[in-house]
Amino acid sequence: MADTKMLKFTDRTQAYPAKRAADERTSDFLEIARPYIIAKAEEQAARCSQCGVPFCQVHCPLHNNIPDWLKLTAEGRLEEAYELSAATSTMPEICGRICPQDRLCEGNCVIEKDFGSVTIGSVEKFITDTAWENGWVKPVRIVADRSSQSVGIIGAGPAGLSTAEYLRVKGYEVHVYDRYDRAGGLLTYGIPGFKLEKFVVMRRVERLREAGIVFHQDFEVGRDASLAELRNRHDALLVATGVYKPRSVDVPGADTAGVVEALDFLTASNRAGFGDTVPNAAGFDAAGKHVVVIGGGDTAMDCVRTAIRQGAASVKCLYRRDRANMPGSIREVTHAEEEGVEFVWLAAPASISGGEVRATRMRLGQAGPDGRRAPEIDPSAEFTARADLVIKALGFDAEDLPGLFGAPDLGVTRWGTLRIDHKTMMTSLPGVFAAGDIVRGASLVVWAVRDGRDVATHMHQYLRANAAATARAA
Repeated sequence: MADTKMLKFTDRTQAYPAKRAADERTSDFLEIARPYIIAKAEEQAARCSQCGVPFCQVHCPLHNNIPDWLKLTAEGRLEEAYELSAATSTMPEICGRICPQDRLCEGNCVIEKDFGSVTIGSVEKFITDTAWENGWVKPVRIVADRSSQSVGIIGAGPAGLSTAEYLRVKGYEVHVYDRYDRAGGLLTYGIPGFKLEKFVVMRRVERLREAGIVFHQDFEVGRDASLAELRNRHDALLVATGVYKPRSVDVPGADTAGVVEALDFLTASNRAGFGDTVPNAAGFDAAGKHVVVIGGGDTAMDCVRTAIRQGAASVKCLYRRDRANMPGSIREVTHAEEEGVEFVWLAAPASISGGEVRATRMRLGQAGPDGRRAPEIDPSAEFTARADLVIKALGFDAEDLPGLFGAPDLGVTRWGTLRIDHKTMMTSLPGVFAAGDIVRGASLVVWAVRDGRDVATHMHQYLRANAAATARAA
């Protein structure tokens, strides 16, 4: 007999948590969605069809047990729902906030086409926030004492933090080294508060700190210690630095005053939110300025929406393809349009000077190997846009880690990402592993969490083998 709590998609319409009005939310950096109430979360979870092949779970990089925790939520068993959600993810409430669910779980929900998908991300956020509020999020449970072996993790972003948690659970001594003064990486400094309020990240970090994980902040490998010195200090290392080298805009004037990098702009904004003193704060403040953002990914969306909140006089986003071919989340584009951002599709900068961007119109040509139609310059159409502040948001590449780390034997690909043995996730250096964007290139937070989970398993196997070999030798 079918479960009467579920399969309610035919008589219950899809309902995301209500968004605050655009004129209200653009006056602050708080998250834009109001939280579900329990009854609404249960109602929306009950829309799940409990299908035999759960495509939502298949298309989730973490393979979260989505149908199961939706069923538990519909039944009002929220603590159990949280425990099941946390069984596969170290930060479900973060993924619930910032994952592009429209391209992953929700975009592959079997009822999506005819009835609208189950609001998976919003329910995931709700059950974990509820768990924090009710004390269901327990301290990290260490299952064994392996403190005779230590692990060093370079990078305190989602991949590094996930690995740190899994290895601390195994009982290893874990040290995390990061260049910033706060842990979290892009979660802390790259993603604006209106998508991810910072207390959500900080409470995760504090939980790890309370578990005995040692954080070394303001620590740069190559400046404060070489990679070789860290290898001598630890039994295994993980490189999870992410990719931070901004892609350039190859046009005249791209490096002049009034032109800034996206990450510098977002970092300055997030630091201001923490109450920090920001060097050259005026140069990263959009207040009263006409702003042009170049790019079409999620970082560009973060920049345009941040500029609106800073009080920009106008905000334009130039993207060389059309709306259907942009890489950023369509939901984010919709939020930005509601907040007053003007999108100029099929447009690319030609030069930047004198407080304006001269741009050319583009047209889409033949599809390339990736299936996307390549943009081509339309020589018959040019225009100018006023620009007191230009923000370059064309994505990120890997830094020269072998050079920065003083490790010329650290193997890289032709893209500069670290080369690993995909069976073990080990780099060319024995005992040095790598995970996250520094292996994949710029990707999603959920993939970084997945990589952190996977590499922790491989590092555990490596450390156990070394411990066994040492014991035999003794």
